[in-house]
Amino acid sequence: MAPRKEMTEEHKAALAEGRAQGRAVRNYLEALDAHRPKRGRKRTPESMRARLATIESSIDSADPMTRLQLVQERIDLAAAIAAAETTIDLSALEEGFVAAAAAYGERKGISYSAWREVGVPAAVLKRAGIGRGT
Repeated sequence: MAPRKEMTEEHKAALAEGRAQGRAVRNYLEALDAHRPKRGRKRTPESMRARLATIESSIDSADPMTRLQLVQERIDLAAAIAAAETTIDLSALEEGFVAAAAAYGERKGISYSAWREVGVPAAVLKRAGIGRGT
């Protein structure tokens, strides 16, 4: 068995930079995906609270199977209200993406079209230095 070579500091730095770029791209894409408009009627925190009040008023008189469904809906609504009221600073994630995307995309062979298809706005790609020819 051949002896193991020590990694150079340059190699370690390159690996760390790649991990940081990947993390910046992943965080931005996940935030974009989480804030993508959904189809159908919008659910506002107010409408969810109104439904929650309806559930609370009818849960005690419901049969066991309906009560089970209502309890689960109450849990789901509480989580949805918390998510709707949580704001993510997309601008900070966008800045990280802009700084990392060009090098990351070049290293991974990601085209302009692929970035656009996953929802990255053209203006953000332009700021990142990714043009249509890439």
